[in-house]
Parts: sequence; structure tokens; C-alpha cells
Amino acid sequence: MNNPQCVATNMPAHERKGLAILALTKEAQVTRLSERQGISRQFIYRQKHMAEQAIDQAFATNHTQVMFYLPVTPEWIDQLILSLTLICRSSCRGVKELMQVMLGVSVSEGTVHNRLQCAAAQASAINRAQDLSAIGVGLHDEIFQRSVAVLAGVDAASTYCYLLAAAEQRDSDTWAIHLLDACKQGFNPDHTIADAGQGLRAGQKVALPGTPCHGDVFHIQQQCESLANVLARRAKGAVSRCRALEAQMLQAKEVGCGNTLSRELTLARQAHKKQNF
Repeated sequence: MNNPQCVATNMPAHERKGLAILALTKEAQVTRLSERQGISRQFIYRQKHMAEQAIDQAFATNHTQVMFYLPVTPEWIDQLILSLTLICRSSCRGVKELMQVMLGVSVSEGTVHNRLQCAAAQASAINRAQDLSAIGVGLHDEIFQRSVAVLAGVDAASTYCYLLAAAEQRDSDTWAIHLLDACKQGFNPDHTIADAGQGLRAGQKVALPGTPCHGDVFHIQQQCESLANVLARRAKGAVSRCRALEAQMLQAKEVGCGNTLSRELTLARQAHKKQNF
């Protein structure tokens, strides 16, 4: 009879794995495996335990595992500042706090502002080199950043922003100057779309004579929505008043005084019908 210890010692790895699988799946009893293979039950239990550990390790979530390392350089810090402000819409103060808390890097709000201004200057040089001849419809408007007017122009098809300039004035001369700069880059749309701003439209007539400027629908839609909200509130108020008067009428009829509210309830119902109409 073979020595169980010798059999276990000389058993190849694939056979040990097979024993562990049989023990885990319970396809064969440990006692029968021990007798058939000529090995001890303790040896089989050890193989089973090793297999269980391997399975647990394979499916365990390691929260302390390092995913990757980043070389934090001054250039990378500048990229992070731009990403936080442009992608995450973070404020300068938010960028400063994140740098201190997450990276232990001390930067001032002024440093963040300077990095953004430097990147804006580089972006302006790139933008001035773009060919704008492919723009068929230009969307023009005036937006505001901290009470400072910003003249904006966007390609309707691609949403490419070809004009974004802070300006002290938003009169015709200012608009004409910026649109003429765009014309030097090939800007010659079939038509533009804008609101009723006098300076905007007058400036376009100077820079793009003969190019139609169609009116937008945003402001009309906004006014209609405001009107609809007012009418809806009035109709809701009329319904509430009718219900309140009807409840008062029922109470008055119980004591024989229903006629005291007849005229007021009639007027309320007429107002309700008028609002619904």
C-alpha cells in the first residue's frame, strides 16, 4: 500500500486542482476521494481551502489597489486648472481649494486667473487662424459676465463659437469691428439670426451689407410662456374662488341665507368661464 504522504507529495498541480474542484462541487465525498487516491482527508481539505481562498481573492474588491500613478508636473497642474474651470465649471476659489485638499499644492486665485488668461490668449491666436467661410448661418447675441457685455457668434450647424469678445460697449461700431474681423477670416453667411438689438443689427449692416438678419423666436416664446403662466394662475384662482363660494353657499342655505351669496357666486362662475375660454 502506498504511503499517503508520498502520494500527496508527488501529486502534480493539475491533479491537486482537480481534487479541489471535486471537493468544492461535492461531486464526490471527501472520504471516497481519500480512499480512491490513497491520500489523507486532511490533504484534500487543504486543497479545497486553497481553492476557496483563490476564488475569494479573484472576486474580492480591493479598495486600496493603486490604479495608476501620475507624474504631477507644472504643465500638468496648468492642464488641471483649465479642466476644472472649462469642463467642471469650477470657480477660481474652487480650483484653489481642490489643489490644496487633494494635491497639497498651494495656488492663489490670482494664479488661477493668470493661467486662464494665458490660455485664452493662446486660444485667441488659434481662433484667428480658423477659416470661417463654411459657416452658412450665424447666430448672434449679447451675453453678460459680471455686468460686462460679451458679444457672441455661433455657427448654427456645428455650434462652433467664432465670436466671443468682452466689450465695454455693444453699439453698432463695436459689433461692426468684430464682425469685420470675422469677415477677414472668410465669414460670409447666407443669413444670420439675432434678437432685436439695435446695435447688433446696425453693426451687421455695416460689416455685412445685404446679408439678411432674421429674428429669433426665443424672446417671443419667452413672452408667450410668461403670458400663459399668468393666465394659468388666474384660472386656478377663479376655480379656487368658485369652490370656496360654493361651500359658503351650502352653509348659508342651511340657515336660510343662501340668497346673500347668489350674486357673488354668479360673478365668480362667470369669471371662471371667461378664464377657461
